[in-house]
Amino acid sequence: MHEETSLTVGRVTRVLAERVRPAIHSARVPLQIASHSLPGEPIAPAEGLALDYEPFAAGGMWGPAWGTTWFRVRGEVPARWAGKKVEALIDLGFDVNMTGFQCEALAYRPDATPIKSLNPRNQWLPVDAEAGGSVEFYLEGASNPVLLDYHPFLPTQEGDVLTSSPEPLYRVRHMDLAVFEPEVFELSLDLEVLLELQGELPETSPRRMRVLQALDDALDALDLQRIVETASDARAHLAGVLASPAEASAHRIAAIGHAHIDSAWLWPVRETIRKVARTTSSMTALLEDDPDFRYGMSSAQQYAWIKQHRPEVWERVRAAVAEGRFVPLGGMWVESDTVMPSGESLVRQFAYGQRFFEREFGIRSKGVWLPDSFGYSPALPQLMRRAGFEWFFTQKISWNQRNVFPHHSFLWEGIDGSRMFTHFPPMDTYNAQLSGSEIAKASRQFKENRVASMSIAPVGWGDGGGGTTREMTGKAARLADLEGSAKVEWKHPDAFFTEARAELTDPAVWVGELYLELHRGTLTSQHATKALHRWAEQALIEAELWAATAAVQRGTAYDYDAFDRLWQVVLLHEFHDILPGTSIAWVHREAVEALGDVISDAEDLSAAALGALAGEGDRLLRFIPSSVRGASDDRPLGATAVSETDSGHAPATLTEQADGFVLANDLVTVTVSHDGLIVSAIDKATGRETIPAGSPANLFQLHQDFPNMWDAWDIDRYYRNRVEDLTAVSSISASVIDGAATVLIRHEFSQSSIEQTILLRPGSRTVLLLNDIDWNETEKLLKLAFPLDLFARETLAETQFGFQRRVTHVNTSWEAAKFETSMHRFVLAQEDDGFGAALVNDSIYGYDTSRDVDGDDVTTTIRLSLLRAPRFPDPETDHGAHQIEVGFVIGADAAIATAEGIRLNAMPTLMRGAHEVTPLVAVSGEGIIVSSVKLADDRSGDVIVRVYESLGRRARGELTVGFAHSGIREVSLIEDDLDDARVGGELALRPFEVRTLRIVR
Repeated sequence: MHEETSLTVGRVTRVLAERVRPAIHSARVPLQIASHSLPGEPIAPAEGLALDYEPFAAGGMWGPAWGTTWFRVRGEVPARWAGKKVEALIDLGFDVNMTGFQCEALAYRPDATPIKSLNPRNQWLPVDAEAGGSVEFYLEGASNPVLLDYHPFLPTQEGDVLTSSPEPLYRVRHMDLAVFEPEVFELSLDLEVLLELQGELPETSPRRMRVLQALDDALDALDLQRIVETASDARAHLAGVLASPAEASAHRIAAIGHAHIDSAWLWPVRETIRKVARTTSSMTALLEDDPDFRYGMSSAQQYAWIKQHRPEVWERVRAAVAEGRFVPLGGMWVESDTVMPSGESLVRQFAYGQRFFEREFGIRSKGVWLPDSFGYSPALPQLMRRAGFEWFFTQKISWNQRNVFPHHSFLWEGIDGSRMFTHFPPMDTYNAQLSGSEIAKASRQFKENRVASMSIAPVGWGDGGGGTTREMTGKAARLADLEGSAKVEWKHPDAFFTEARAELTDPAVWVGELYLELHRGTLTSQHATKALHRWAEQALIEAELWAATAAVQRGTAYDYDAFDRLWQVVLLHEFHDILPGTSIAWVHREAVEALGDVISDAEDLSAAALGALAGEGDRLLRFIPSSVRGASDDRPLGATAVSETDSGHAPATLTEQADGFVLANDLVTVTVSHDGLIVSAIDKATGRETIPAGSPANLFQLHQDFPNMWDAWDIDRYYRNRVEDLTAVSSISASVIDGAATVLIRHEFSQSSIEQTILLRPGSRTVLLLNDIDWNETEKLLKLAFPLDLFARETLAETQFGFQRRVTHVNTSWEAAKFETSMHRFVLAQEDDGFGAALVNDSIYGYDTSRDVDGDDVTTTIRLSLLRAPRFPDPETDHGAHQIEVGFVIGADAAIATAEGIRLNAMPTLMRGAHEVTPLVAVSGEGIIVSSVKLADDRSGDVIVRVYESLGRRARGELTVGFAHSGIREVSLIEDDLDDARVGGELALRPFEVRTLRIVR
């Protein structure tokens, strides 16, 4: 039996590959080709068609890395092809395994209207001409270099147009007219579906045997020298097994066409714009060809690019959306990272995404679609619910290295207790091909099989685009109701989630972060991009605050358009291959420039508003951009006149001793050794020592960092096995400067250096560590270690609008897998009595924790991840100068850590003027923080205030308004009216609750 099966499978496999598929196009004639290679950036289609063209021959080379070559293609349909369906077959030098990762093209008619794209898995174009008629079309060929290849971590200089080779990369194999044979095409799909199906059935099952017999019978009827003439006879022998319906209990798969186009990755943003145009051209054409097909695309940014750069494609997309078959997904500006963006950034992702979809299409997305981001913040469930979403979709957690996630359809609970219905596709892919193995895997792996019957399959070539093919839609038609297979139906994801939620009446609950046990290095790679992004977020929040205050109090204009433009730049760079630092050098070079421009423009907006608020005068004013109070004369969210010299605290002192320097103020005493290490840190109020004897803090450590595969993405556990403590000091000096005790240290090591300033200011319990790092390492990881004399059972790490708790032990494999984790502005370790120490920062996100016991002594060590040096996809990742500011907070609890983290990132602005500034709003209530103050998105002039409870406990307080208004009411996170809106300024917040309030003017 096994021998017979193997013979049949081998026979079908060979005939399909060597006879049937080649016969799909039966006759060919070559086309005439001319070309024009552009020396620089892409041009508009109308300009491309008007270029001067030179003759080009098939077999010729074309396209240096990142180049554009326009081809003019002409020909005549032979008269003998009368009554035949004719297509153009184009092979630009494709490798079928590299769809989305190499050369591509978009075809245009002579009037510059797009036809469809060409890529390794989509090499055909429709031809409208009759027999004897002429054919003419143009190809905008993009010669993107292959960077991923089959070994995805080889360093390359091809990732930037500034360093890539000028040599042509691709050879045109052919450009032909050909006769398309529909019956042979259908036969190829019949054979493929049945061949894959039998491979997943039990070895001796009757269904498998009958399928195998039908395949044998079909090939017996197929004349291999007359494929076209005998294809129908062969298909007749397969009709019976293809018509046999699926079992009543068969798993059901809701398919949605998909391409998952990364907004930047192994290509720059400018190439993504063209990828989106190419893919959507093909997908709208496929929608016209197959009435059952549905296609979904996320990211309002990508729709905006089509509208701006390819208006002819945009109109096709708009029409398909209006028909309900081209589905805008996700309701976000881009498929962003969700671990590192601030809470306000995630709010704006939802607001700008939904606003675009509503404005352009009259619809809103009901779910958040993030198939490929690198882990998911536990703050997300609340934010999604408060933004009006009903469901969440991803598949990335299936990539876990160690632990298999236990659910596919479940409720995800966030830090505040909010729950969101969530689905992971059991196919474990967002690029499904509808292969037999994928279909069987979905049926077999679906964790909720006992109580539910449905899963999703995003179908199409993705990452670099391409989307769904006619082969996939043909397979879907055969798999709609096929014995031995799951049932496949093209379905809107909203419909899937409605049905899935209805049948799963008591779903399991997963509490806390969706931690990806992979790609841990994304918290650290490309520090410059991360730092500028953090600073840009804060610059925009401050600019909105001061611009809103000036608009209300001084009547100045609030530049809505500028804020929209700047926020959209920031949101784009939160894409999950930009902010995580996993794109090519070109992408990060442009990101650094773009985010720097955002900061500059936001600072200009702030300066104009502050000038209007302060007026002309000589009083020294301190503007406080947060609701956290600092000195006694601070006015949070406003400005107070301050003394030129008196800080209100005695200057810090500096004493040199035999073993180092002692820095002290009213709150803490800190000892720094002569090698720059913090060997003692005492909280004066309690007398507690924070540093364990013999284990100094502020220790720079250098690790070898060479992960098994994804260089910029991964930190693998074994990096800890090799470490160098950077204790050698080139120079050290100390002094008191402007009342602050200061120690200056220089470390030199390998190819790099660190100049660190240790600073203790009057009245502060935070020791500032200002690090200027000249980093020129390769495959190294720089950590900054803080052993703490604390028995901390957990760390508290800030996330959006709150913090998440992580245990410091590794009792289970789930805990052991979290050997590198995320934070925002602070991470805190404290004992059960509340005493602790925190590390705050201005630009980093990764840290690790360990706990050690030596006799009766327990040490909790927190190490911050500062810089990496992976070589792929950017061979010079992080090379150059970096400024990283860290604060060591002695005697901290959650409230102190939160406040110090905010202060470090939202520094006051000192300027001269005439007027103190009354805040637009003030809040009372322990732990209640103002996240943002701005004018409403609807441009009504109303003031929007967002507050949150920051300490993880219930809080009561009051929002006080400092201007004339007609009322306060709660709105959604994205400023929609609520049916059950709470009214007034009284605040009663649950732990980590986020509230958005509209103050009506």
